[in-house]
Amino acid sequence: MERTISAMIGKGSVRHNTRAFTAKNVDKNRRADNMGFCQEDIKQVYHKLFDEALERYNAKQKRKDRMIDDYYEKIRRGKQEKLFREVIFQIGNKDDMNAKNEDGLLAKRILTEFMDEFQARNPNLYVFSAHLHMDEETPHLHIDFVPYINVQLEKQQKELKSNIEKMVQSEEVLQRDVRKYDEALEWQLPEPGAFTSAKAFRDKVVLPLVNKLKSLVKNLTIQCVRLKEEVLKLRKEKRELSESVEFYKAKIRDMNEGTGAVAGKGG
Repeated sequence: MERTISAMIGKGSVRHNTRAFTAKNVDKNRRADNMGFCQEDIKQVYHKLFDEALERYNAKQKRKDRMIDDYYEKIRRGKQEKLFREVIFQIGNKDDMNAKNEDGLLAKRILTEFMDEFQARNPNLYVFSAHLHMDEETPHLHIDFVPYINVQLEKQQKELKSNIEKMVQSEEVLQRDVRKYDEALEWQLPEPGAFTSAKAFRDKVVLPLVNKLKSLVKNLTIQCVRLKEEVLKLRKEKRELSESVEFYKAKIRDMNEGTGAVAGKGG
């Protein structure tokens, strides 16, 4: 028999999910069958996710009235954003996957496996509350999360940018240093002495200097090639990180607009 898998945006009632209160459609005798995967205080979650970014933001403000004392309170009191989002996943319905029979236990196992991997699949969604309910008609999973930009990605992006700048500066310094070989006396060919034969001058002065210059050119060429390769590599990594950051930002924008980025339906 085929089953449907549905996902919907929930209202986000943490007290309902944790069973802080009991709704009329809840069977108290089956409450022990519920599963709680995680439950964190959302205020502490906001501090964990946003305090560092908030400090950087405030440090850039020249006017005190533009500073934000508490980002959690700013979002809570605002009208444009929600403190968190909720999505509810359910397999089947009360007729084909009822929580009271074996089919309901199968749904429970599937939803448990799904939840175990949810955070890893969605690193830009911080899950602070997740509960699987078996005390209603159909097994279903409530996942509450805070969308955020992965700060680590932004840090890596800045580090890469800094490394690229250092590499470019090293290349410029190397190019400037090469010019000194045109002027430094140790790299100049001296005038032959009055009593020095051509053969002796070649063997004792010219050839050693030529060999020294060959070795120098070889080493400088290797350094330049390595620098070029490193700069290209760093630029590629920076571009990939930039794309990742933009991807996460787009996902969060879609979520905030309610486009259903985290909602879907399958069979």
